[in-house]
Amino acid sequence: MARVIGIDPGTLSFDLCGLEDDRVFLDRSLPAAEVTADPESLVGLLTAAMPLDLIAGPSGYGLPLVPIEHLTEREIFLAYLPRDAGETGGIGGLRRVAGALKSAGLPVVFTPGVVHLPSVPAHRKANRLDMGTADKVCAAALAIEDQATHLGVEYEETCFVLAELGGAFTAVLAVEGGRIVDGQGGSSGPMGYRALGAMDGELAYVLGKFSKGALFSGGAAYLAGSPEAAPEELGRRTDRAAREAREALVEAVVKAVAAERVLVPGAREILLSGRLARVGWVESGMRDALSQFGTVRTVSGFARVAKEAAQGAALLADGLVGGRRRRLVETMEIRGASGTVFDYLHVAGAETLRQELARRAGSS
Repeated sequence: MARVIGIDPGTLSFDLCGLEDDRVFLDRSLPAAEVTADPESLVGLLTAAMPLDLIAGPSGYGLPLVPIEHLTEREIFLAYLPRDAGETGGIGGLRRVAGALKSAGLPVVFTPGVVHLPSVPAHRKANRLDMGTADKVCAAALAIEDQATHLGVEYEETCFVLAELGGAFTAVLAVEGGRIVDGQGGSSGPMGYRALGAMDGELAYVLGKFSKGALFSGGAAYLAGSPEAAPEELGRRTDRAAREAREALVEAVVKAVAAERVLVPGAREILLSGRLARVGWVESGMRDALSQFGTVRTVSGFARVAKEAAQGAALLADGLVGGRRRRLVETMEIRGASGTVFDYLHVAGAETLRQELARRAGSS
């Protein structure tokens, strides 16, 4: 009987979902700022849940099933892409969390992002880092489980486009035959509630050496002139800026789903998940706008508090230790994950990044 925990290290919250033979024994959501400021609070929760067979950890951009005892400066660089060792904010916080988990000796594994998966053809990975972070892969795992259950089909028969609507970022993934075959990650795909999504190359050029914080800005809340406003508040506003922000968010997702729909013409459904999918105006707006592509449905999870990505992480952890979801892991080809996020770059400057990776590997 497998006893596992899945973690979703979101921008706004760290969600934890514990599973033991399909029974939820842990269902928590902690403010991300509190966890990154005091990683021992998370360590304490996880330690109290021991014994555990596996924890699917806070994997950032993803690593190909790297156990935490193998976590070095190289892996930290690949998982979180910090510009320097002293980077503060969310990235620095994640580094501290990873360090605390390693020091505690907890059975953590770092799971892959979309770019690591063998199910995604190499040509689609060209010049891409963020095709969907590790938590988006986990959200897709729950969606595969959900569609298989909802339609009464095998994992291998699932086929859909998933719009993962997070509190800051939006990602859109294409799934065919129970495998992720393409993805538009939060920093390379459609606009999010707080994040701008894919950045215009000329904007990146004129900004110069911009901070990671720039990637977390420019989204719908910024268009409305209220970067800190809750999405519910934006939905109640009737002014022009708020209307345009809502329209921009919905339209951006529709265009991304349309693009992915080309790759999976047999999609049975368009699925919604994530924090924003629970917000009334977002869900209804997405359902109306996306209905042109077929049935639109919100993913049904099994936990009441933890978001979809945490639930999916728990499913993957269960499958990785030979539990009930081992076939889900096999179908998604999670064990075949390999490589790094830098493997498919062909732009000027890519070699400098690879040299930095080699330097960090040598200093580990």
